[in-house]
Amino acid sequence: MSALFRLGLVGGGRMGQTHIRALADSSTVQIIAVAEPHAATAEKLRAAGLAVYPTLSAMLEAGGLDGVIITTPTDQHLAVIRQVATAGLPMLCEKPAGLNPAQAHEAAEISRTKGTLLQVGYWRRFIPDLQDLRERIASRAVGTLHVVICSQWDEAPPASAFRSHSGGIFVDMGVHEIDEIRWLTGQEVVGVTALVYPTVEDEDAINDVDSAQALLTLSGGSAAVMSLGRFHPGGDLVAVELFGSRDHVRVAVLQPPDSEGPQMEALRRQAEAFARCALGGRSECATIEDAEAALIAAQLLSDAAGLYVLGEVK
Repeated sequence: MSALFRLGLVGGGRMGQTHIRALADSSTVQIIAVAEPHAATAEKLRAAGLAVYPTLSAMLEAGGLDGVIITTPTDQHLAVIRQVATAGLPMLCEKPAGLNPAQAHEAAEISRTKGTLLQVGYWRRFIPDLQDLRERIASRAVGTLHVVICSQWDEAPPASAFRSHSGGIFVDMGVHEIDEIRWLTGQEVVGVTALVYPTVEDEDAINDVDSAQALLTLSGGSAAVMSLGRFHPGGDLVAVELFGSRDHVRVAVLQPPDSEGPQMEALRRQAEAFARCALGGRSECATIEDAEAALIAAQLLSDAAGLYVLGEVK
């Protein structure tokens, strides 16, 4: 790309600011504008030199954008996708791109009807060690794949207000593991067993739990284990472990004390890949169809655990 790919950001909260930091040193993409309604957050972003608009409509009307990154709360994803697609701009939406499979499917239909690119932010696809592991699985260098174990334990739970609108632990956290498993193995989830531990630390959290474990049956005969939790003092932990007939591999994706560094690099590489695709290059990011598949499995897990997944908030 001869010029910077200019991005608008929808949502300047925690995840939005993570993207801003991650892309600060990119030589090919740049966040130049943010749609953020909360005054205190907007003022902080203006002080950092960004153009900040109180609404998405105002940011789109101002123009000058080549694409949009969506980092709003999950229950707003579909409405934002609809508005940005109508404006004709390519989109990179943070996972999960909807609270349930129906919303992801509708997002796909909107993108297809409007002829706009819609990709989804499953950033682990841009971790070099996981890319190498995927190639080893595909080439059968690890032999017969017996089981893959994916763990994600956050340093601390998110705020109650966020948890109440996130769809619960399998939608908020588990979709990362589900996408990772599908992408690494090339297999689909065909059966699930779930075990959850009731929330006890935050009585205000609605329809969520503090930890969940799951066993997945995969279409190629392999198994996958997911471990999700809200408490890992010292920093976020993400790891993948694989047992094959020829090899055993463990990848520490995020490991304290540097739980942020690898994610920052992956987010930058993901945004740059999105820009290349928007300009006519090959697709490297997760598709909205990948997001729908992850949400189908997350819905199965939520149902198995007796958790309900909220629908769209109007």
